[in-house]
Amino acid sequence: MELNQIFEKTVSHHKKDLADQLDDALWAYRMAYKIAIWVTHYRLVFGKACCLPVELEHRAYWAIKQLNFDPHLTYHKRKFQLNKFDEWRAMTFENSVHYKEKVKEYHD
Repeated sequence: MELNQIFEKTVSHHKKDLADQLDDALWAYRMAYKIAIWVTHYRLVFGKACCLPVELEHRAYWAIKQLNFDPHLTYHKRKFQLNKFDEWRAMTFENSVHYKEKVKEYHD
């Protein structure tokens, strides 16, 4: 695994600085936790736990390429995803406005 290789290259033979290097290695793989919210930065932004690089065999890559080959279909799928994201953003904005009004009423 690549994390082990990173540790072998960066940590001294005495392994005294392993704890210090662990945060750097996890940050490189976008897996470091933000303690206050108990999620990774990557999950906070992208909604996934992490993104680990994976090597695919040629046949698997060919199959993925064939499945995503229709540009018209992928265009509509991406447009749908963007519209859903825009709706989510608008709903979040409305919720924040509603929350601010409630807080203002409570304090006044």
